[in-house]
Amino acid sequence: MGVISFASGRTRRGLTGLRTAGRGLPLLLVAVAALLGSRAYAGACSLGRLAELPVTMIGLRPLVHAKINGKDALFLADSGAFYSTITPAAAAEYKLSLTPSPVPMEGVGGEAQTWITRVRTFTIFDLPVPNVDFFVAGNDFGAGAVGLLGQNVFHIADVEYDLANGVIRLLRTNDCKNATLAYWANAEAKPFSVIDIEYSNRFQPHTMSVAYLNGAKIHVLFDTGAATSMLTLDAAKRAGVTPKSAGVVAAGSGWGIGRHVIDTWIAPFASFKIGDEEIRNTKLRIGDIRIMGMGDTDMLIGADFFLSHRIYVATSQKKLYFTYNGGPVFNLKDAPVAAENANPPPAAAAATEAQTDQPTDAAGFARRGAASTARHDYEHAIADLTRACELAPTEGSYFYQRGMARWESKQPDLALADFDEAIKLKPDDVSSLVARAGLRAARHASAAEVAADLDAADRVAPKEAEVRLQMGHLYSYVAQFPAAVEQFSQWIAARAPDDVHMSEAMNSRCWARAMWDHALEQALADCDAALKLRPNSAAYLNSRGLVYLRQSQYDKAIADYDAALRLRPNDASSLYARGVARVHKGQSAQGNADLSAAAALQPQIAAEMSKHGINP
Repeated sequence: MGVISFASGRTRRGLTGLRTAGRGLPLLLVAVAALLGSRAYAGACSLGRLAELPVTMIGLRPLVHAKINGKDALFLADSGAFYSTITPAAAAEYKLSLTPSPVPMEGVGGEAQTWITRVRTFTIFDLPVPNVDFFVAGNDFGAGAVGLLGQNVFHIADVEYDLANGVIRLLRTNDCKNATLAYWANAEAKPFSVIDIEYSNRFQPHTMSVAYLNGAKIHVLFDTGAATSMLTLDAAKRAGVTPKSAGVVAAGSGWGIGRHVIDTWIAPFASFKIGDEEIRNTKLRIGDIRIMGMGDTDMLIGADFFLSHRIYVATSQKKLYFTYNGGPVFNLKDAPVAAENANPPPAAAAATEAQTDQPTDAAGFARRGAASTARHDYEHAIADLTRACELAPTEGSYFYQRGMARWESKQPDLALADFDEAIKLKPDDVSSLVARAGLRAARHASAAEVAADLDAADRVAPKEAEVRLQMGHLYSYVAQFPAAVEQFSQWIAARAPDDVHMSEAMNSRCWARAMWDHALEQALADCDAALKLRPNSAAYLNSRGLVYLRQSQYDKAIADYDAALRLRPNDASSLYARGVARVHKGQSAQGNADLSAAAALQPQIAAEMSKHGINP
């Protein structure tokens, strides 16, 4: 099932209660900016780069490094977030104290409870900033990010998002009211588009404009925190498309900063037009999202669009400039249908040349390589990452990144060699250890080999770390159920009960305990909690059915498997376990029919279940 997450968090517009929160960060940056010189580009207009923020793309998440009280921290760069945020788990990890906030935060997943914490020293742009306030709210943001950087950071100046080259730039203009600020472009060789954006200020900072979908006008919000662009169902309907339209397919679930999970679909559209750029015969993700606090906004323009374009948000002019980098605009490679754009934007047909800002060091090559990996351009990604490894042969993270690119491009042997080298250079690197464990598991290595890497990661990862959920799944995959239960327990303990992933974690712990045949009453409580959060989940019903089967409560087991199979009729696991329950109950004919049906779907299922003592 395709899953898309939206990490953006927003507050209601115009909230005066935030006027003093976090004031140290923007004021210090503005003061430093005043000391920096400007770089002139044309005529009387001068354009100065105040600061550059290196960005590493992990999938479609633009991540930046900062420090919380001297300790490294990854943040998601989120242009759609009103204010910077840290997760509750990260606040616990960094030992930050919380005070209740009267201000709720709203996003794709609904409203989230918030707190406020003050970081004694927050380091960003290589500047240590004292006493910076953050909201504390939301779910894990993915890719190891402990929080997000919002518009209280980016709105202090004009902003250039050059994610394909791995950098966000803050810029200062002087006497540029009528100048063209797409300084890297020109009308002949590299055409650009320019659109008007809505008025914004510190308290209403979002970047908003209009576009046209199948000719219908829609209001859009530029949001790097949304991994992929997404359209509301109402806007799709105005453009003549609904989830029941021809060519529309289910695309899994989505979530944001709140607790709610939404259904999404991939839908075809004849035209998406923004500025001078028109994309024909494209596909977009649609869903029942409520872009709360954003008025009549119809669409989040996400990191996929940013990655395929170079974008300058000229708040100083109330304009946005962009050029096309090449490749698909809306990155839906992992969707259940092909999603390549049939026609590249005609106004940007010449804009596929190399960018003017070429890497000059290993870090630059690595960031550009990571961006190419996110765009599924593995040939260029591996070339750039190889150059980074050559320039900095003792930096393990570059080997890890190249390993991930090679794994995604179906080169597992080379990927494994890269993970080996990354771990040799940095034996306690959690990302490399977990990646190697995952690759070994996928290649059916021994449970001992997989567990060795996970054990090493377990010893060094913070107990609140997001990665523990993934580690629990990997331990379960290789039937190391006691270790899996411990990982799930640590993850659950560090998060609020309404975390959007809580049902997944509770179900996973239930299933691990049931397979282990241990602490079955606790397992049952976990499954009940998971089903309370998501009542119609076939996977959760399957897990609880297994608990009942272990407890010899065959009627209850059969009832859960019946419900699971109504939702997922061809699930071999539910068929087999229901067959076992029926045989034990004395319903041999029905039970054997289930066992035969399961074997037809998955020939090895009897042998696999027998390893765990699940037999007719």
